[in-house]
Amino acid sequence: MRLLVFAGAWAAVWACGLSAESAIDPCTQHRHYGRLDEAERCFAKLTFSQDPYVRAEGFWGIGQFQDANSQFRAAIAIEPKNADYRVRWGRLFYERWNKPEAEKLFREALEITKDHAGALLGLALIASEGFEAKAVELAEQALKADPKLPEAQELLARLAVEDVNFDKARQEAEKALLLSAEALDAMAVLASLDVLADKPATPWFERIDKINPRFAEAYAYTGHVLILNRRYEEAIGYFQKAIERNPRYLDAHSELGITYMRLASEKKAREHLELAYENGYRDPATVNSLRLMDSYKNFQTFLTPKAEVRLHKKEADLLRVYFQPELERAIAAYEKKYKMTLKSPVKLEVYPDHEDFAVRTMGMPGLGALGVTFGYVVAMDSPSGRKPGTFHWASTLWHELSHVFVLAATNHRVPRWFTEGLAVHEETAASADWGDRLDPTILQAVKEKKLLPVVQLDRGFIRPKYPAQIIVSYFQAGRICDYISQKWGFQKLLDMMHAFAGNTPAAEVIEKQLGMKAEAFDKEFLESLHKQLATPLEKFDEWSKRIRSVAAAAKEKRHDDVIREGSQIRDWFAEYVEAGNVYEFLADAYLAKQDKKSALAELERYAKIGGRYPPTLKKLAAIEEEMGRPKEAIATLEKLNYIFPVADPEMHRKLGELCLSHGDVHMAIREFEASLASRPLDLAASHYDLAQAYMKARRVEEARDQVLSALEAAPGYRPAQKLLLELSSKKKEDH
Repeated sequence: MRLLVFAGAWAAVWACGLSAESAIDPCTQHRHYGRLDEAERCFAKLTFSQDPYVRAEGFWGIGQFQDANSQFRAAIAIEPKNADYRVRWGRLFYERWNKPEAEKLFREALEITKDHAGALLGLALIASEGFEAKAVELAEQALKADPKLPEAQELLARLAVEDVNFDKARQEAEKALLLSAEALDAMAVLASLDVLADKPATPWFERIDKINPRFAEAYAYTGHVLILNRRYEEAIGYFQKAIERNPRYLDAHSELGITYMRLASEKKAREHLELAYENGYRDPATVNSLRLMDSYKNFQTFLTPKAEVRLHKKEADLLRVYFQPELERAIAAYEKKYKMTLKSPVKLEVYPDHEDFAVRTMGMPGLGALGVTFGYVVAMDSPSGRKPGTFHWASTLWHELSHVFVLAATNHRVPRWFTEGLAVHEETAASADWGDRLDPTILQAVKEKKLLPVVQLDRGFIRPKYPAQIIVSYFQAGRICDYISQKWGFQKLLDMMHAFAGNTPAAEVIEKQLGMKAEAFDKEFLESLHKQLATPLEKFDEWSKRIRSVAAAAKEKRHDDVIREGSQIRDWFAEYVEAGNVYEFLADAYLAKQDKKSALAELERYAKIGGRYPPTLKKLAAIEEEMGRPKEAIATLEKLNYIFPVADPEMHRKLGELCLSHGDVHMAIREFEASLASRPLDLAASHYDLAQAYMKARRVEEARDQVLSALEAAPGYRPAQKLLLELSSKKKEDH
């Protein structure tokens, strides 16, 4: 969300006392007070100035950005050491979504004038758009360089809003108003805080309207803040109010269109996005959202009474047989568990191209990993969009669907840490081997005492202060909900969820529902967590050294050394199942020594604790089948369907054969259908397999269709010819 530059921002620009100020200032004053037509005429006059810098500001003011760019270049050529010109040129690039060029110019300005307030502010604005922690530091540096710079103070207020530090946001906004009684962006922050707090009315919009009745930015900013707090429906109303005040404010049209798209109102979304685009507002979010909607023609939608599933045509036949029933199963489970029924069908979108999915999360903090929820709309990656073994699609689906229920139950008034923590809790509640495992970065954060107090935990999702903080925050939130469920029961999590619906602060909810202060809860939780992780915390450094020794021994085929060393350290960090884990080293060593029983035991440990690498799970299934354990082999291959069901027709065929030979005809049919949808090399054999399964299910006509398809693919395929004769005989007998 980008607010326009008004009179308060000029303090940084004119720090060196530019003579052009007297020409430009009346135009900015007209704009500041909402006299937009007068402002446009004023800026148009500036384009006839003899000063290229003044011409640049004039062209910028009337929206002729290419001409403005050319004039800034001419101004810099005349005065190459003018840092102020570079800052203003950088702000033009920033406004037109070219952050690399903007940053380059801001840094050049700092080389000319150390601690240039405007340049530091520009860098802070760029950092803020990526939810970077250094945005706050840069804004503070700008304010230190120029203590009378309202825009830097206003940016600090907006950053505090994003950090869910509302008390600080109010303080920073009030400081900005002390610097300038007409700091409109500060008033917009204060208005948005009142809206977030569900106050019945706020005086700030009235004050803004008195100063500038066309200041659409205030209402659009409030809409943007509501989006960050997952209150999408309410945001629409504020974007509409922004457009009512200034129909030419294209930023609001774009954000309104994107919000409509997120809520699956695609006709309205296209209307506003196209209006913005056709009038030159072509930021990445607008352009990419339009491209994404254009791609919807390549998707198919499947309807059930409680859900809509949108899948790409190239994988719809395959994924439908897994996603649709899993979504229905999850909805039924959550309706029972959360004691509520959703008011609308869930709309699930599955994207094989991760970049398409990324468009859905653009401009959202702490997102873009695997899935995202907008009310009743869930968007997520397809398994085909991720590297095999790195993504458990069913776990992600259950995670995101938990958000649907929690957001609906709380009317979207719930701290991020709680809804994320509950969703993480639900992943392993659905199945113990789902969810993300404890990894070294999380363990290191726990060891270094980097976990946040629960009342500040939202900040770990939004503006991370170290690279792994978002991942650590998910882990911490999930373990908090695990702890509450274990100590007080799952009903207590539901009680907290309903308490949050009243927009009650986390500290109050914790005290009322758990009977203790938040600080006491933090202490108790951390003590419990350290007990749970006692062994990996104590042994991690030694484990790290010795796992490298195991890897070296495996590479050199010193199998006895692998077994001796690996067996000693395996349980020190039992949850580590990523590349280079002990389980696989041990299994390979045992297999090399022809000890399949021990290899099987290690691979079963790997699978049970959440190992997901497809070749390893296939190896496990093959050993299980070979050792006369077909049910276990079926269960192992079924795990693969929840991890990477795409591009593997032979896996589906193998699972179908196992199911068929052990009496599970319906699952066999599903797997043979999946094998066909995966485009197998032996098309005739795949049709024949499905025909056999249909025949055992007494679905004779469907069996006949598959036999004919097999013969169409390979006219001389004898098994299909024989089965066709059997089917023909059966048909005669039936008559």
